[in-house]
Amino acid sequence: MKRARILFALLAPLLLAACEAVLFTTAVVTAVDVSIDRRTPGRYLDDNRLELKLRGVFSSDEALDGVNISVTVLNGIVLLTGETHSDAQRRRAEELAQEHPEARKVVNELQLSGATNLPSRVNDAWITGKVKARLLNVRNFPDSAVKVVTEHGKVYLLGLVSREEGGIAIAATRRVRGITHIITVFEYTD
Repeated sequence: MKRARILFALLAPLLLAACEAVLFTTAVVTAVDVSIDRRTPGRYLDDNRLELKLRGVFSSDEALDGVNISVTVLNGIVLLTGETHSDAQRRRAEELAQEHPEARKVVNELQLSGATNLPSRVNDAWITGKVKARLLNVRNFPDSAVKVVTEHGKVYLLGLVSREEGGIAIAATRRVRGITHIITVFEYTD
């Protein structure tokens, strides 16, 4: 027992230092994200808080037990993707999201089906990565202008963009194989 206490006393400062490094790195990454994002810092934080709040609401609601709901929020617009077992669950998720005043608009793209399997999720992640890579390769296209979400081969493009930037993002996305649909959830700045 005494050895365990000594070992803990020796390791505790190392563990605390590691935690501090993680917290510092997280703070730096968040600051960089906020600085290059088109949203105001307040809106950025509000969107992140709303995402977390809605995830908690959905996971604690008994009517939504066993569903797979992903929440993406950009500039107060809530995008719901994933799967529910019934239309009642689909509507319930939308109603819960709409109850939050921070949600300016709710785009409900929940599908009625069983949960996706691992290969489908891997394919969606691959498509998202390919779309982001295409957008990064577009000359003079702002890196953080468009958020990309993929579900069941459908690509959702969200962002605060000019009409020209929106068209460029759509054109770049069309060049990626495996996409079944492209759905835009843009707010135009012009």
